[in-house]
Amino acid sequence: MTTLLPVDADNRTIPAMRLKSGAAHTIAVSATSARNATAFNAETQVVSVFATVPVFVRFGTSTVSAATTDHYFPANTYYDFAIAGGEKGPRFTHAAFVAASGTGTVYISEKE
Repeated sequence: MTTLLPVDADNRTIPAMRLKSGAAHTIAVSATSARNATAFNAETQVVSVFATVPVFVRFGTSTVSAATTDHYFPANTYYDFAIAGGEKGPRFTHAAFVAASGTGTVYISEKE
């Protein structure tokens, strides 16, 4: 099958998505939970996250709050997260972060 997507060393297609215009989020993180002020677009199914410091993350609604008991996410790592519900549960509209140490910035990019 012909594809325009990149392929790995075994010639398997690597799924690729483009960045959604106007859908970048920047969150200052510290020892206090912080989340994106603007909800993710209703059509967004995947977000990419990059943090300048190690953080704990939790996805949810506009009231979501992160704690040090949530999922650990290392610094300087770029990772995609599915936020659409489907059969696995509700669709997430926000992400909350708390720094594991120090202060830093989390960058979120919505993809389409």
